[in-house]
Amino acid sequence: MKVLYALRAAAGLHAVAICLQPVFAGVYLNGSPAGMRLHEPTGLALVFLGIAQLLAATFWWRTGGRWTAPAASLLITAGEVVQVTMGYRRQLAIHIPLGVALVASTVAFAFWINRRPA
Repeated sequence: MKVLYALRAAAGLHAVAICLQPVFAGVYLNGSPAGMRLHEPTGLALVFLGIAQLLAATFWWRTGGRWTAPAASLLITAGEVVQVTMGYRRQLAIHIPLGVALVASTVAFAFWINRRPA
């Protein structure tokens, strides 16, 4: 049960952090370099949050949870690695739509895991 609470906390923090990314990008596109100074480290932190979520999901699965939690977490984390790579390469044709998909899937995962019975 404690593993599920850890997974919920990781997923919630992950969802909040990823929702800030478009805000930081918008601040940068509005002309403030502070937006990029926040967008880049938050993007890197998201990869580590994804790994933490993946570990918690794997532990939850191994203690009787559903296998879909680590599967979804793995896909989200892999997407975030690709996202960071495309951001550094300035491949915005991939970076922007992938970012939209990652925000949607991460928030959906956080809602889904919080609806699971303890």
